[in-house]
Amino acid sequence: SRTVALIEKLQSKGVQFTFASGRIHSALTGYAKILNISIPVISLDGCCISNPSNNEIIFESFVPAKYINKALKYADKFLLNIALCLTEAVYITESNSVMKEIANKFGARFEEIDDYNKVKNKTLEILFASDYKDNIKFVKDKLSFPYSLGLSISYYKSHRQEGIYYLEIRKRGANKGKALRKLLRKLSIKEKQVAVIGDWFNDISLFNTNALKVTLQNGIFELKSIADIVIPKTNDEEGVAEFLDMLLKVK
Repeated sequence: SRTVALIEKLQSKGVQFTFASGRIHSALTGYAKILNISIPVISLDGCCISNPSNNEIIFESFVPAKYINKALKYADKFLLNIALCLTEAVYITESNSVMKEIANKFGARFEEIDDYNKVKNKTLEILFASDYKDNIKFVKDKLSFPYSLGLSISYYKSHRQEGIYYLEIRKRGANKGKALRKLLRKLSIKEKQVAVIGDWFNDISLFNTNALKVTLQNGIFELKSIADIVIPKTNDEEGVAEFLDMLLKVK
């Protein structure tokens, strides 16, 4: 609540806010509404830049359709659950409806369709989820170099669902830092006029910009070592509010 109040005060003084998140766009729109964010947000670690208030799309990084076709064939052959993530929703078919319960997508909107061909040309991420660990790992290998080129692949075990394994596949090259630079060009804002706040590995590219770099007590060492400011509180202790309060006093 303190963070929300400080953001409102800073917005009244002309400060603009946005998100740069690993989450899908539709999982961020509710938070953007709460915070009255009116500029584009960065989602899926830079694969998408889109405005939650008017659905204007600034940038999207699509997975090539040939790899989506290959992924769908593997999902069918090895009985793996699969979903296709787009800007507006995570799309599933009836046979993959279990993805609503097991997909690790933090509040994203799910929409059921009868055929993945309807959305495969605008897919930002392919998501596999299954308790068949060996099958998931086989698909990971078959969609990695040298069998596939230009893809970014993340394989991990669920921390919430016992025995569930995930495979996320995106087009290689996008990251939060590159997306921030694209957004700043759109808004005619210089990097040195920006502050970035992060705590995890996918925030490193943000810290490789010329923005003011702020991390928290729970931030990883790689961020703390290059941060301009390290807040002595965690995100769960409203550490972000500590920085916003500092900024409000300056403004």
